[in-house]
Amino acid sequence: MRKKVVVAMSGGLDSSVAAALLKRAGFSVIGVFMKFWSEPKKDGLIGALNRCCSPEAEVRARKVAKILKIPFYVFDFEKEFKKRIVDYFLEEYKKGITPNPCVVCNKEIKFGLLLGKALALDADFIATGHYAKKKKIENRKQKIEYKLLQAKDKNKDQSYFLWMLNQKQLSRILFPIGYYTREEVEKLAKKFKLPVLKARKSVEICFIEKTVNDFLKKHLKEKPGKIIDTEGKIVGEHQGLWFYTIGQRKGIKLAGGPYYILDKDLKKNLLIVTKNEKDLLKKELICKNVNWISGKVPKLPQKVKVKIRYRHELARAAIYKILNTKYKILFSSPQRAITPGQSVVFYKGQQLLGGGIIC
Repeated sequence: MRKKVVVAMSGGLDSSVAAALLKRAGFSVIGVFMKFWSEPKKDGLIGALNRCCSPEAEVRARKVAKILKIPFYVFDFEKEFKKRIVDYFLEEYKKGITPNPCVVCNKEIKFGLLLGKALALDADFIATGHYAKKKKIENRKQKIEYKLLQAKDKNKDQSYFLWMLNQKQLSRILFPIGYYTREEVEKLAKKFKLPVLKARKSVEICFIEKTVNDFLKKHLKEKPGKIIDTEGKIVGEHQGLWFYTIGQRKGIKLAGGPYYILDKDLKKNLLIVTKNEKDLLKKELICKNVNWISGKVPKLPQKVKVKIRYRHELARAAIYKILNTKYKILFSSPQRAITPGQSVVFYKGQQLLGGGIIC
């Protein structure tokens, strides 16, 4: 019997080609378009559209499903998305830290809610257009382990956003385009005659129309406080610690700069700045909520390569366990602007071992 797979289709290039590849491979494919939260309507006008699920994107996804002759459904996850992603995003910013909503969306929505619904529909797998690879390993005791690997296209690799996945989820997930480069995916779209080559590439955070600060200003009140330098001298006033992120240079509006955001003191509502960019370099970090993809803590300390943000170069480091849930990362060379709330992700060669949240 053919295996059934539910494909998360956004109407974009990557997920459309993923669906086409699975159909070609002989799977029984079902296309699903997910509706997420977007800014509510105001004064009778439509609010900002969520770029992941705009009406145009839905039309494209339907067209692709029709071309591929596969069933197509729309799942409304608006309430769950608002509660689990948008509210979390705002709460974290309120605490003065900079979260990564895409990582949480993968865990909670795509590989949480969607996977649950797909299994309820008797599907064997779900698939997405992520650039990542999965490898099934069977050991001598016939125990199966799934490894998560970087994509063939290192420039597009999205394994960084998937560090929260576990073995149970991985056993049910397929990443069809992880084995292709972006150029190859574009060629496949032409070959399958899919109308997605002009679709806008998804960038930034899907539920934010303009900038993060514009969004925060709408949803969080201003809370003015003092800006001080590393000597403790008052150099200006800020409008709320959540409007700033570590390493930021633009938008600080202080005379005699450039200044860089170095730290935040939440208790005293102080923003700490420096003129010396070298102050942003740090040799270590502490992380919490660590998830190991294998489900087991590896032998530590261990030398690994680490990413402290998505577009960051992999850096050599060693991991040490310091408490039950906390780990210390010691870098071979100092890293710039290590930011609390962001994900730190660990690699051994091509393999993603796991990750955590920077404290």
